[in-house]
Amino acid sequence: MASRRGGCLCEAIEYEISGEIGPIGHCHCVQCRKSNAAAFATTARVAGRDFRWTRGEASLRAFESSPGKQRFFCGICGSQLIAAWDHESEVILRLGSLIDDPGSTPVVHIWTAEKASWFEIGDVLPQLPRGVRPKGAPNE
Repeated sequence: MASRRGGCLCEAIEYEISGEIGPIGHCHCVQCRKSNAAAFATTARVAGRDFRWTRGEASLRAFESSPGKQRFFCGICGSQLIAAWDHESEVILRLGSLIDDPGSTPVVHIWTAEKASWFEIGDVLPQLPRGVRPKGAPNE
């Protein structure tokens, strides 16, 4: 499998993924909406062992948005890159930070109970009101 690269807007930080990118989903929770200043965040899980920073780690900043969950972003341009739970071995990749094609397309909308009132979902993907992970779907 070829590796995939990603990074921030100002190009100070870059990362590489050497393994599979999990199923892609759109998360509509309030935290994802606020941290991305958008109607939803498109995310996928990646095994932590397959993810590594390749440049600019000194510019990386983190914010604990929930107890035990860190959101990592560029301290220069503010680009959201990944999130990680202290007790999990996977990272939650922000797909918008990828340089390379992820190799698949979104499969689900999660946390639709917290969806922005001004946004209408216009596709046929399954919509889950909470973040419970069905088999093969990401969890913000």
